[in-house]
Amino acid sequence: MNYFNEEIKEMKQDKMFESKQDMGNMNMGQCCPDMMGTCCQPIYECPQERVCHRYICYEVPHIMPCNTRIINHHVYRHTYRPEYTCCEENVVSNVYDRGCCM
Repeated sequence: MNYFNEEIKEMKQDKMFESKQDMGNMNMGQCCPDMMGTCCQPIYECPQERVCHRYICYEVPHIMPCNTRIINHHVYRHTYRPEYTCCEENVVSNVYDRGCCM
């Protein structure tokens, strides 16, 4: 037993002793018919407990850095386009005929 219950138990015993002396023609829980305005002593019951669960919500901000990285890709596409050219070559041949005099 805890202290609170023992104290109530002692109070009940004291009140029961006093009420037995004063009881006379009195019914429990009702006022005395011969003595108008006088009532019985209260009866102490065991305490009852109600439990109320409360949920308290908190908003906790979190900073989440988000970086944007831009990567530039330089792609060189090598293409080959024929470019036609023309060249001319002159070949000179000297023929000496030995049979002829000059």
